Amino acid sequence: MEPRINLFEKGKKAITPIFGINQYLKHSSIDKQLMELIDFRISQINQCSYCLDMHSKELRAMGETEQRLYGLNAWRETPYFTERERAALEFAEAVNAIHVSDEVYENTKKHFSEEEMIDLTLVVNAINIWNRFNIVFRQVPGDYQVGMFG
Repeated sequence: MEPRINLFEKGKKAITPIFGINQYLKHSSIDKQLMELIDFRISQINQCSYCLDMHSKELRAMGETEQRLYGLNAWRETPYFTERERAALEFAEAVNAIHVSDEVYENTKKHFSEEEMIDLTLVVNAINIWNRFNIVFRQVPGDYQVGMFG
């Protein structure tokens, strides 16, 4: 696979503000490992190979188990995730589909504050931006190194 455009070279002005969103999220109310799980799950749904490579490496560096990584695609059928993680994953999938039912919203509210729900929504929107850029411009997976983007 050949990239269509070197996004990080040619798109520097366009993606700099997105890095700003990611910087905000690093200091947000959401646990970093949970954010990475959400990024990985949404990238699975959106089929972004570059982001899957990146976030699997980041999760492993944080101590995430192979069992949970492999089971994330079927998180509803596994016992590996906490109720808080399940609520976040359900909410993230609903935000990604742009259909957050009252039931999903209320369940999420049981586990997250209003500020955290805003931050969760931003996590999903940020990974969607990256997924779309990487898919459209065919960023080639494989070379990502843990911590490469700060």
